[in-house]
Amino acid sequence: MANRFGTDILIQAEDPNGAALFYVEQLGFEITGETPEMISLHGKHINLFIERGPALGPVLEVTVDSVEEAKLRLVKNGCTVVKDEPDFPRCYIRDPFGLIYNLTS
Repeated sequence: MANRFGTDILIQAEDPNGAALFYVEQLGFEITGETPEMISLHGKHINLFIERGPALGPVLEVTVDSVEEAKLRLVKNGCTVVKDEPDFPRCYIRDPFGLIYNLTS
């Protein structure tokens, strides 16, 4: 069951532009992409994505061998699915300790 954390972190904000401006001015990120629903900011060691919407808290990225197998195993062991969009693809999982991560393969 090997896995690895990615360099991407996602947050949500009602005002993605305002949030992006904060991270650019205060932490030195650079805006590298922008759509109506998401702003991409790249830094030296991590990438931050700001999605329009109500805050879930930070979402980390975890790469697994099989998203479906990991999702089933995690739910069986006390996790909940926060958002599941297989066509995107993304699957946000909240573990029993409050950490939210997007499973990718």
